[in-house]
Amino acid sequence: MHDVPMKNHYKRKACRACGGERLRPFITLGPTPLANSFLKSRSEFEREAFYPLDVYFCEECSLVQLADVVDPKILFGNYIYLTGTANTIVSHNQQYAETVVDFLQLNGDDLVIEVASNNGSLLRCFREQGIRTLGIEPAENIAAIANADGIETVNKFFNSATANKIVSEYGSARAVIGNNVLAHVDDTQDFLRGCKTLLRDDGLVIVEVPYLKEFVDLVEFDTIYHEHLCYFSVTSLMRLCDAVGLSIIRVDRVQVHGGSIRVYAEKKEKHSNHAAAVIAIAEDERKAGLTTQETFENFAEKTRNTREKLYSLLESLKAEGKSIAAYGAPAKGNTLLNYCGIDTRLLDFAVDKNPLKVGLFTPGAHLQVLPVSAVLERQPDYLLILAWNFASEIMQQQSEFEARGGRFIIPIPEPRIVEK
Repeated sequence: MHDVPMKNHYKRKACRACGGERLRPFITLGPTPLANSFLKSRSEFEREAFYPLDVYFCEECSLVQLADVVDPKILFGNYIYLTGTANTIVSHNQQYAETVVDFLQLNGDDLVIEVASNNGSLLRCFREQGIRTLGIEPAENIAAIANADGIETVNKFFNSATANKIVSEYGSARAVIGNNVLAHVDDTQDFLRGCKTLLRDDGLVIVEVPYLKEFVDLVEFDTIYHEHLCYFSVTSLMRLCDAVGLSIIRVDRVQVHGGSIRVYAEKKEKHSNHAAAVIAIAEDERKAGLTTQETFENFAEKTRNTREKLYSLLESLKAEGKSIAAYGAPAKGNTLLNYCGIDTRLLDFAVDKNPLKVGLFTPGAHLQVLPVSAVLERQPDYLLILAWNFASEIMQQQSEFEARGGRFIIPIPEPRIVEK
């Protein structure tokens, strides 16, 4: 049994969207190390911290969430996820910026603020269209990368107090963007109030989050980790926006990160109700079972089945004397490896394009992360694609590996060897 360092972690009793206390657990994945807590050397293996990883359904507003909260300074203080390292994300960011500029008819006088702006790769797309930008990024090392690249970035954790300081120094924004950050926030109401504070009266808060329906349909259990505190549906986002005085006027489905939604919200003073099309999506979610506990009990059962099938597949290949490596060392991959009990007994190494991860060891499973060039240098028999949301791009890039007889394994939603 692993020790849980309680001083860095607490368990909340109430829903972070509606405040209700009817939280029902439906799956346990832990105890698990933090998904981005890569290790520098083997000497750190024994001191690794593990935390509970249990998922709950709120019976009052249908928000799926974690109750165990790890100190964000530990999670994000020195972060090693860089946006824009995959070609898929680069094109996604360009389309994202074009959509927002067109929808809001932005011009050079308008300010776009992105909260948790990472290395500024999305803001750069706005800059290229002549729009003023400002990033707010909590990770000191990554804010420094953005500033060095000419994307002005304030190195702060974001909350409503930070928002007031930003407005007094930089003015109000026409668009406030939160791209894959709302799901990481414990106090979601304070976060959205802060976004609202940053807004001009004619502005929009635009948040993009992984979509709960895709999460359920594709059995995306590997996207559960301590940074991802919330798993949003349009239904739960409507309740959350109601609580802070925002109305959702538009929802876009986007294919990035295994399926996401982009939600556009404005001040209720301007638009008192959610748009009819948004309410219709919430009704579709109800019909799909996203507001009932039973759906998530079924999800948990499918997750357990996936674990058994994937482990059995890798174990049988290993018994045949085959060599297997992991392609990608994403946070989601670490959830998958640890929950499924997959480690160096089954996998020889991992590769990743992110230079900040190369040379480190994955949390829990302790795979050494090598540069992508190691695939052809070592030519394993199989590559387990942990970054499965980029599987098409990865298989295209690794056509030489396949031409030499290598095979790909995709773990989600159903473990399978890709047939040529």
